[in-house]
Amino acid sequence: MIKKWSYFLGLSLFIAIVSSGFKTNDAKQFGRIEGFHLSEDEITNYTVPTIDETAKTSYNFPFTGKSYIGFKQAIAIKESQGLYKLVNPYGYMGKYQFGKSTLRAIGIKDTKEFLNNPKLQERAFKALLSKNKWELRKEIKRYEGKTINGIKITESGLLAAAHLGGAGSVKKFLRSNGTEGFKDGFGTSLRSYIKRFGGYDTSNIVANPNAKVKLD
Repeated sequence: MIKKWSYFLGLSLFIAIVSSGFKTNDAKQFGRIEGFHLSEDEITNYTVPTIDETAKTSYNFPFTGKSYIGFKQAIAIKESQGLYKLVNPYGYMGKYQFGKSTLRAIGIKDTKEFLNNPKLQERAFKALLSKNKWELRKEIKRYEGKTINGIKITESGLLAAAHLGGAGSVKKFLRSNGTEGFKDGFGTSLRSYIKRFGGYDTSNIVANPNAKVKLD
């Protein structure tokens, strides 16, 4: 009986000592952490927005949707992340990634001036669209709204694909019922461009076989 009493008394004393040790160490440790120690007379205040203030917060992001501006920006992001001075490993230049031969076809010979002139690049993009729209005028009329190889054909999709691989490659793709398709050096296909850039409004682009960029 005495042995049991001694055992429980010793166990109780051991637990009390261990517990008091942890409390002391925790308090000391907590006191050493900068930013968490508060004096007894210190007051903390927190400010958060009210419900009314939160409701009044608005974010005005531009929405271009399926407009021509949206089409331009979508192409630019895919081609160059919208960087006017980008030249890729294959020598294609600018926001919309033009090759030298394409630039010459629309009246631009000075590639240095082209890279340093955003306005010129925007004009070049529109001029090339006009040329390609003329080249594909029959295909647009014949195939628009149809589905080829699982892809719905739209004017904007064909113009985007022509920007990637030329109007001739687009004609070949359509006439082969989607079995023959161009891919660029990065493996990007006409089919992906027709699908990705389909349904935009490019009705403001006037088909013109002799479209040139007017230089200032």
